[in-house]
This record gives sequence, C-alpha cells and structure tokens, in this order.
Amino acid sequence: MGIFSPGFVGRRRDANPLLPPGQYEVSNFPVLSAGPTPKIKLDDWAFSLRAGNGDLKAWSWETLMGQPIEEITVDLHCVTRWSQFGMGWRGVSLDVLLDGVDTSTTPYAMAGCYGGYTTNVRTSDLLGGKAWIAFEFDGKPLAPEHGGPARLLIPHLYLWKSAKWLNSLTMMDHHELGFWEMYGYNDIGDPWKEERYS
Repeated sequence: MGIFSPGFVGRRRDANPLLPPGQYEVSNFPVLSAGPTPKIKLDDWAFSLRAGNGDLKAWSWETLMGQPIEEITVDLHCVTRWSQFGMGWRGVSLDVLLDGVDTSTTPYAMAGCYGGYTTNVRTSDLLGGKAWIAFEFDGKPLAPEHGGPARLLIPHLYLWKSAKWLNSLTMMDHHELGFWEMYGYNDIGDPWKEERYS
C-alpha cells in the first residue's frame, strides 16, 4: 500500500464553528485510499463476525440485505483535516449484527477488509447506535472508491476507522494495532480531542 488519491480544496474552521479542531469543511466527498481499489462482486461479497469464544457468524450480500436497514445522516471527519456535514447513508447497525454475541469479555475488535487493510476499534465504539455496515451513499450503491460494496461507518471517529471494503470483524480480549495504527496513528481517533497520532 503506497498509492494515495489526489488532494482537495476546503474551507477553514473559522467558517463553521461546529468543525472539530484543525478541520476544513468540504462539500464533495474526497477519495483518499492507501493502495489499489478492490473490485468485489456482490455475489462474492461476504462478512464474517468472530466472537470472543471463537463462534463464527457470517452474512452473504443477500442475508445482509435481509437485516433491518437504517437511514443514517452523519458528519464525517478525516484525519487529513477535511470534514463534510449531513452525509446520507443506508446500512445495517452493528447492534443488529452483534445481537446475541457476548461482548463483555471482548473490549476490542479488529476490522478486516478486502485488500488486506485492518483497523482496531474499541467495542464500545461499535455499540449503542454508533456504527454501521454502510452500502449506500447519497441514494446510490456505495462506489468502490468510497469502500463499496460495503464499508464500516463509525462517524464519531476519524474516517480511517470506518474501514473500506469491509469483510470481517474479530472480537478480541486484548489490544492489537491495525494498519495505520502500526504507523503511529492514534488507537481511538476522536476528532473532537484531535487524536490523530499516538
């Protein structure tokens, strides 16, 4: 992974006091990726969830679409300093997919993706209506460059935690570092605390 998408132009924080510290507001959804964009056919897409006790749950595209689907409008904040407000998504809440999974002994999770990307997340950041598997943006199927067919969406954290091309979530009783975290990015990534780097 070493290819980064082109930059973008935004407006400074003083134009909108609702921006987290150090952010710029943009009106277009910038495309920023490390490495090539995988092309995943819906028939080939699958998502697996491994519980702390080793139990495995899995969804195909068809079975994911059979879950309760939510309309989500959120603001997103990227560690590269752009923010965009009022972004409309559709997806399945992680609360639904984790229903019946004992998370009391797994305070951490690792998201895995097609293409090999990983990111670590606290379990508490996935529950309570805070996270989704999102598959539509702005009324259209999620484009591959934005993580389609499905990505993790955790809008209260910097966007690198909202892993593109999601295919797995492993619940863990111990802490591990994901891809960007191994390069010095912050474990948590709270934009309001400006937790960009370790």
